[in-house]
Amino acid sequence: MASPTLLVLEPAGPSPSSPRLGRLTGRALVTTTDAAGLAAALPLADVLLVWDFTSDAVRVAWPGAGPRPRWVHTASAGVDRLLCPELVASDTVVTNARGIFEEPIAEYVAGLVLAMAKDLPGTLELQRQRRWRHREGLRVADSRAVVIGAGPIGRAVARTLRTLGVNVAVTGRTARPGIHGADQLDRLVTRADWVIGAAPLTDATRGMFDARLFGLMQPSARFINVGRGQLVVEKDLIAAVSKRWIAGAALDVFEREPLDPQSPLWDVPGLIVSPHMSGDTVGWRDRLGEQFVELYELWAAGKPLANVVDKKRGYVPMHD
Repeated sequence: MASPTLLVLEPAGPSPSSPRLGRLTGRALVTTTDAAGLAAALPLADVLLVWDFTSDAVRVAWPGAGPRPRWVHTASAGVDRLLCPELVASDTVVTNARGIFEEPIAEYVAGLVLAMAKDLPGTLELQRQRRWRHREGLRVADSRAVVIGAGPIGRAVARTLRTLGVNVAVTGRTARPGIHGADQLDRLVTRADWVIGAAPLTDATRGMFDARLFGLMQPSARFINVGRGQLVVEKDLIAAVSKRWIAGAALDVFEREPLDPQSPLWDVPGLIVSPHMSGDTVGWRDRLGEQFVELYELWAAGKPLANVVDKKRGYVPMHD
């Protein structure tokens, strides 16, 4: 019996790291392509590994003619760059990299909360200027946070902030034990010191952080987004921070990436910009490769896969 064909979508040009798939030697016929060759290669593949998870190539190529892979795995938490109506309607199983990025992102958010509460950006700037200017920081313990997004990332953020003594409320699509429903978001935001975006990108969440929601926040509140860039209406955030409707913000994800050097976001006082790195720690690509190999072994054995995405919802549902 012929080995299944595994197609790996890699970036064009030199790649910082290809997936380590040595354990699949002799068990899969591994082929690679970049975005330009994906449409021609798709009909020949049984499995597609989306290693270049910043690409929109799958969404573009999938509606074409010919057979399609039975399973698609993306080396990312978000799946919005993959899903198109044809893929959603198909029998193809989609899985994601749930379990890799949650704790690093939670640590990053905690770092941002501490940095903003203690004005570490201001300290570094004053050091650069050789100026001695005493200030008072904010107390993190007993502050209030609302985390928007009740998936694994949002829950990890909530757990980590609670270890700092923060009172955390988590909101999700629907209410359930320990999770507030979306209808409670406005009430929670008005009381929060920290508002943290960790939701998947869906039709319901696109542009949810807009002038209206920023207007509900306290002038002392700070906003952090580690979800998807399109959750935020960036011009509204620029206005909210620039006009001091809120005290500050930090973005790790953006509407378009990489962020254009001419973007006004770079120059907004009180806004921290980072290059979509909150979940990336030393060795993360190796862990992504190991996770895929483990999933492949389940798939090849005919066993149920973990991290199966509900394609209509656009994320892996929580069952607790």
